[in-house]
Amino acid sequence: MLLPGTGSDEVFVRAVFGGPLRALGVPLIAPPPPPGAALADGYLATLDALADEHGELLVGGISFGAHLAAEWAVANPGRCGGLLAALPAWNGAPGSAPASLAATLSADLVAGSGVGAALAQTAGSPDWLRAELDRAWRRHGAGLAMSLRVAAGRPAPTLDDLAALDVPAGIGTCTDDPIHPTKVASEWARALPRAVLGETTLTALGADRESLGRATVLAFLKALRTP
Repeated sequence: MLLPGTGSDEVFVRAVFGGPLRALGVPLIAPPPPPGAALADGYLATLDALADEHGELLVGGISFGAHLAAEWAVANPGRCGGLLAALPAWNGAPGSAPASLAATLSADLVAGSGVGAALAQTAGSPDWLRAELDRAWRRHGAGLAMSLRVAAGRPAPTLDDLAALDVPAGIGTCTDDPIHPTKVASEWARALPRAVLGETTLTALGADRESLGRATVLAFLKALRTP
């Protein structure tokens, strides 16, 4: 089961990971985001339910989705068979992490001026990213501002937490992404006992959504060979 990032949705998750996982014969479960304040706890409850039904899970996500998947894996090591974490944005408390600050600013704009005005502030972003935000933010509806705040304030697993998670892990990063620094992804990869870092770029992601999924899945396949 793979989870989307802050303000994103399952459509983007499928665009990134659907093809790479299909090539391996791995079914992708990517449910839509729970609304508003239920975002994090709702996803964690869904992971619990899926593990109850299916047993061991390969879990992961993008940005905040990667944080939640890793949080669940740390709490359920016996039910996690592996981790696919693309674009982790921080570890431990968010503090002044760029992704947290950006989500807080977006939440304030949405709450104060509406989704349209908030989207207008993305005018300097690449066309593909603006299109993704336009679709996903509008789909979140009235719960968008609260879901952004939930994501912005929730701690990710600490590096010590990750060090105790002994499962194969592929960590994906875009080396030109200032919101999801490669430094953070590298710290995750070093902390996890059986992790490999895969790299791509935002430029590549803009042209081919699967580039990030391939980098993350390839890193996971390499991690499988790590004793």
